[in-house]
Amino acid sequence: MLCISYFHQTYLKRILFPPILRILSTPDSCGNVTLHSSNCLIRLFSTQYVFVNNAKISALSRAGKISAARQLFDQMTTKDVITWNAIITGYWQNGFLQESKNLFQSMPVKNIVSWNCMIAGCIDNDRIDDAFDYFQAMPERNTATYNAMISGFLKHGRLEEATRLFGQMPRRNVISYTAMLDGFMKKGEVDKARALFDYMSFKNVVSWTVMITGYVKNERFCEARELFYRMPDYDKNVFVVTAMITGFCKVGMLENARLLFERIQPKDCVSFNAMIAGYAQNGVAEEALRLFSGMIKMDMQPDDATLVSVFTACSALQLLNEGRQSHVLVIRNGFEANVSVCNAVIMMYSRCGGILESELAFRQIHSPNLVSWNTIIAAFAQHGHYEKALSFFSQMGLNGFDPDGITFLSLLSACGHAGKVNESMDLFELMVKVYGIIPSSEHYTCFVDILSRAGQLEKAWQIMQGMPFEADTGVWGSLLAACVINLNVELGELAAKKMRELDPQNSAVYVMLSNLYAAAGMWRDVTRVRLLMKEQGVTKQCAYSWIEIGNKVHYFLGGDMSHPCIDKIHLELKRASVQMKSVDVFVEIAMSWSCFD
Repeated sequence: MLCISYFHQTYLKRILFPPILRILSTPDSCGNVTLHSSNCLIRLFSTQYVFVNNAKISALSRAGKISAARQLFDQMTTKDVITWNAIITGYWQNGFLQESKNLFQSMPVKNIVSWNCMIAGCIDNDRIDDAFDYFQAMPERNTATYNAMISGFLKHGRLEEATRLFGQMPRRNVISYTAMLDGFMKKGEVDKARALFDYMSFKNVVSWTVMITGYVKNERFCEARELFYRMPDYDKNVFVVTAMITGFCKVGMLENARLLFERIQPKDCVSFNAMIAGYAQNGVAEEALRLFSGMIKMDMQPDDATLVSVFTACSALQLLNEGRQSHVLVIRNGFEANVSVCNAVIMMYSRCGGILESELAFRQIHSPNLVSWNTIIAAFAQHGHYEKALSFFSQMGLNGFDPDGITFLSLLSACGHAGKVNESMDLFELMVKVYGIIPSSEHYTCFVDILSRAGQLEKAWQIMQGMPFEADTGVWGSLLAACVINLNVELGELAAKKMRELDPQNSAVYVMLSNLYAAAGMWRDVTRVRLLMKEQGVTKQCAYSWIEIGNKVHYFLGGDMSHPCIDKIHLELKRASVQMKSVDVFVEIAMSWSCFD
């Protein structure tokens, strides 16, 4: 700002002043030049003085030095309306709205900008009703006034009032229309937004971006794509292209998303985040990590969204080393205070088998939120540590957090791993009667699974019959799996029938039913199920596994011979098999000799 003041001083002294001095000075009868209209020059220097101090007040306010700005304001012998507007704006920008109100009341002269400043200040400080009071009290309004008030209503989710005000506007501009487009989209009223967009005579890049982004967020990707292709190429900036990348990723069209990503020049952190998140959410975790590595090589600093996606990818592939390296970036870049990142770290360590590191990561969070507590409870539940999960549940309550449905789902899962049938019934009752949480399908699936694993199939069946909604494949699948273990053919057939009705192409139904018949010695039915599976065109999903060697992930699919080292792998497997057989023979010999001792 000092540079700007210097520029204006130079401009006034070297460019503006000389011609004015020539105009204001004329030669007398003796040829001497005398200066006339001294009052004009005084006013000119006064204007320069006010202008420079106005700029300083604004600069000090933006720097958070509001006391210094006020001191300068009080010292000024001459003030104009801009001076008052600057100090008023400075106060509310620094959180002192009441002081802005007091100054506004004492202003000798107010212009339309003064009123607009107060409206903006009230909106910025979440005093929307006060803003509307100023709006109504204004002697005159301009388009900017209406735009500010409409944006304020929309910011607070008051779409009806914003729409009413929009209809009352004497003149609208592209900002007015774009604000309403954004408001409709955020409320899910997509068709109203589209009708207004089509009505607009002029659209700028923000209008197009708001519409396309809104379509993507409202899961209407076809309309987003159609609008994107209609959008003028010169308007396609990084924001709208990134929105389309997110859209393509949401519908699984990763190749299209990558093509758009490669077109962005230069790429920023947001575009990288969209592509990395797209890969991670679509199960292409290895590519997500490869792209993240490329981002780091470009000396681009990751943000919290980047790291959350990276930890999601590490979790999916159970890559503990990569997860630890990414955790170092969290510490190095100062994200330890970011709760979302820390929650992702806890989840990553848990999924990768590092349950102790999960607990350490949780302990390092200064102010854990509900998600943090749920994540650590889920971590111990997944590892079968029922007592630990229950301990954190108790601590959660002591720290003032009420559990939600996710908390109880994790606790029920912990009961399932530990075989705690009675405890699971107590938790289910606690969830419903004490905390008033309505059980979801996932809760019933978990509860039925616990009862079924304990061999209480009839009780599980009674629970299913009392459910307030139709059982889904998850619930029926838990029952069928238990029927296979407990050889309950009648109930197993019923479960399989219901599963086929809900998901005819689910190969797991046919496999489990076939296993049930095989365990019961019903071989004709085994053959019948396999033939039925073939007739329906259902193929069994191939099993796959992966292993990380030297920072490279190797995938193996059942029956697949395409790995470049497949011959070496088979040779090593044969060697291992021979060694295991040799050990078995040695054990048999040792046991036989022990009989003579």
